[in-house]
Amino acid sequence: QVQLVESGGGLVRPGDSLTLTCTASGLTSSKHTMGWFRQPPGKDREFVAASERIGGNVYSTTYPDSVKGRFAISRNNAKNEVYLEMTGVKPEDTAIYYCAAAGRLGSDRQYANMYDYWGQGTQVTVSS
Repeated sequence: QVQLVESGGGLVRPGDSLTLTCTASGLTSSKHTMGWFRQPPGKDREFVAASERIGGNVYSTTYPDSVKGRFAISRNNAKNEVYLEMTGVKPEDTAIYYCAAAGRLGSDRQYANMYDYWGQGTQVTVSS
């Protein structure tokens, strides 16, 4: 049984940094495309970051313009964990953040409906 569990959310101030962790079980995250999505209050779920294995231990990452340069997705394959490092957070980053897993996606990494497995989400609130 595949399970993805997010942790690390909380209340932070604008400009702060925060790292979210996704712990996977029942699948080998190193072999899967791993993504982060978020759902702001009253809005649809949106793409935040994705990491896809393109060969060996080489991974390709993708970000939307809204977080590019501020957020980074990374992995610890030995722990079967994926991280979302968030820096310079803004109030508009307030959302429930979800971890997701899929097979090879290529240019479809940003589409939530392409992912097979989802975590339950963790709340991030950015407020002064």
